[in-house]
Amino acid sequence: MSKRDYYEVLGISRNAGDSDLKQAYRRLAMKYHPDRNPGAESERKFKEAKEAYEILSDPKKRSAYDQFGHAGVDTSEGFGGPGGFGGGGFSDIFGDVFGDIFGGGARSGGRRVHRGTDLRYDLSLTLEEAVAGKEVKIRIPTLVECQFCGGTGAKPGTSAKTCPTCSGAGQVRMQQGFFSIQQTCPQCRGQGTMIEEHCNHCRGKGRTQEQKTLSVRVPAGVDTGDRIRLSGEGEPGERGGPPGDLYVQVTVREHPIFTREDNHLFCEVPIGFVTAALGGELQVPTLNGKVMLKIPAGTQTGKMFRMRGKGVKSVRGGVIGDLICRVIVETPVNLTERQKELLRELDEEVQAGGRKHSPHSTSWVDSVKNFFEKMGF
Repeated sequence: MSKRDYYEVLGISRNAGDSDLKQAYRRLAMKYHPDRNPGAESERKFKEAKEAYEILSDPKKRSAYDQFGHAGVDTSEGFGGPGGFGGGGFSDIFGDVFGDIFGGGARSGGRRVHRGTDLRYDLSLTLEEAVAGKEVKIRIPTLVECQFCGGTGAKPGTSAKTCPTCSGAGQVRMQQGFFSIQQTCPQCRGQGTMIEEHCNHCRGKGRTQEQKTLSVRVPAGVDTGDRIRLSGEGEPGERGGPPGDLYVQVTVREHPIFTREDNHLFCEVPIGFVTAALGGELQVPTLNGKVMLKIPAGTQTGKMFRMRGKGVKSVRGGVIGDLICRVIVETPVNLTERQKELLRELDEEVQAGGRKHSPHSTSWVDSVKNFFEKMGF
């Protein structure tokens, strides 16, 4: 039976911390522990929560699960080793019973089938790659039909036998007082057949884990948080069920020059104080090449210059954004004595001009004087 998402089982978000994880598991464990709440449903939910907690509390397993889904941390016998929850215990049978009553799963040729698990792959891109789009090849672990047994789970040369409990129907009727309930056969779990000798390669599962290479077309304009859905590229469904989907989660790496906000790009442009005072032109980069930025005389730190159409076109369409350059006036360092002397001379000339040369500074000094007088300092 297809497993539920571990985060959904515990009722937490994907970025939940350790304390939230422990609190969620403790709450479910107290609620469904068999000693406190006997019953098959409580047992199933308790084991489900325990499995989810064991995976998500381990950083390595959690990372593998976040990237590849259940295929990355398959806990069934043959993939996860002893102690897994996929070995067909009583809680799985009980889940199938309730699936029959409430319509869970589908049937193919009288057998219950389940859709395969969705997978996730984290794809890291540069800003240039995200803006331009590209085609990338990815490798993911996936479950495929066992080539030795043809997916039957039976040892090569043998075949499955008709289940003696349900006579191949996959279902049995159980009388409870006045009620007659039809449920999945507890012995063959709805298959109608039983395997006496399991395939040694897949240990009776009918599927094995392999690496699969896929080609993914990344559309131009994607951004961090966008997902690309590859239909049918998830895990194959059990018992002939349809496969799940693969979701490629996009993350755009930090850029040394630009930052992106929606369709706009931002960058900081350092200029010397002489250029800021006298004005000039300088080259600035865009994702499409160099452009000239004109700096007017008297430019101050923080001044923003907008270059229309030099930003990004979103994957969702719309107009191309702008490139916004923020000027930072750089103070010179490591000056020689002669340079310092020239700056002092310049400062004297500027100070003599007062408001004419330094309107903001003069205005601020006047405001400070008024404040001191008002406060009596």
